[in-house]
Amino acid sequence: MAKQIHKDMLINDIIEVDPGNAAILMASGMHCIGCMAAAGETLEEAAGVHGMDADELVKDINEYLAKKEAGEK
Repeated sequence: MAKQIHKDMLINDIIEVDPGNAAILMASGMHCIGCMAAAGETLEEAAGVHGMDADELVKDINEYLAKKEAGEK
């Protein structure tokens, strides 16, 4: 089963799951993923600050992770 993220994970932890997750967050408009606030913010908190839908980001990232795992097998 593919790794999965959830909206109460810290941004840094989401990027640790797969560095490609940073590109998804940045493409959605979350350009501050490298700032110090990201170390202590959950995806839900960061999405709220940026006016984004945390559930949509979770869906996009988990789809990416599932596709990546399927391609590696």
